[in-house]
Amino acid sequence: MRVSRWARVVFAVTVSGCFASGVSTADSGPDTVSCSSFPIAVPQGRLAATLCLPPGGSRTVMVLMSGSNFNGSYWDFGYEPQTYNFRRAMNAAGYATLVVDRLGNGDSTHPESLTLTATGTAQDLHDIVQAARQGLDGSAPFDKVVTVGHSLTSGTSVMEATSFHDVDGILLTGYSHAVNVPETLSVIATYHSSADDPEFAGRGLDPGYLTSRPGTRMHDFFDPGDVDPAVLAMDEQNKEVFSLTEYPDGMLSTLPGMSNFITAPVFIVVGGRDRMLCGIDYATCANSATLQAEEAPFFAPEARLRTFVLPGSGHAVNLARNTTDYQAAVVDWLNSTVGN
Repeated sequence: MRVSRWARVVFAVTVSGCFASGVSTADSGPDTVSCSSFPIAVPQGRLAATLCLPPGGSRTVMVLMSGSNFNGSYWDFGYEPQTYNFRRAMNAAGYATLVVDRLGNGDSTHPESLTLTATGTAQDLHDIVQAARQGLDGSAPFDKVVTVGHSLTSGTSVMEATSFHDVDGILLTGYSHAVNVPETLSVIATYHSSADDPEFAGRGLDPGYLTSRPGTRMHDFFDPGDVDPAVLAMDEQNKEVFSLTEYPDGMLSTLPGMSNFITAPVFIVVGGRDRMLCGIDYATCANSATLQAEEAPFFAPEARLRTFVLPGSGHAVNLARNTTDYQAAVVDWLNSTVGN
């Protein structure tokens, strides 16, 4: 049975109905951060969450949710964390982070797969944003909340922001309006039922939960020239399940119209070799300027849109060899737009 890095999350319910939580410290450069893992109750179950506070605390928290093929380890990667660990980089820059596995993902509750939707995830995200402003797991209330998504959860971040207008910044990674439909369908064609995958055998998941077939992730989510073999191996080990029922309403966020109603600052990050999001011949992602020109019509002036293309990266920008360049760009955007 696979042992997830999120196994320390405690899901036991005490007699009084309260959830227990675990506290630990994590390296963040020369200092340490304080991390607390706990479940967040939602209508369909519980979400596994880990809050990490930098030394001295922070007024701003980043709520991190991973895309459909990844779990929280995407943000808190264990291999060479000084390079690939996004959570660690944000804590080192003085920002608090809350890594959350959405329903049907990681160590969160896995309800019937057909009940999962991006709309439901957006509602859960809204509840988390509101909870962060009241204080999480005993922490002080946060003044500012930034939602951070990847791929599918970038879509749910757009849905949440346009419905509730309650966040101070939105980081959208692995997201654009220039979706290459044939390439996206070719990636979807590599999925199979988790019941047929040795990684998930015996976990009792219903057959509607899908995962990527062994050996397909390099072509789907990476550029072969921009991935460390050790990273690829750990990514395969950490791969995740999801339901296709999350896609139809989630994809609506990439159509014209919805994102124009966002009123908080937006930063979009895409890999320069993302086969699903860079249009024909990767022209949209030639550089940050071309991406800015492509995306600007889909956002109102209030979004103060900024974009960044990570050269050479595939869809999984957190795991590209040059991912520290993207981390630095995010910190610069946060410092100049939101502040900690």
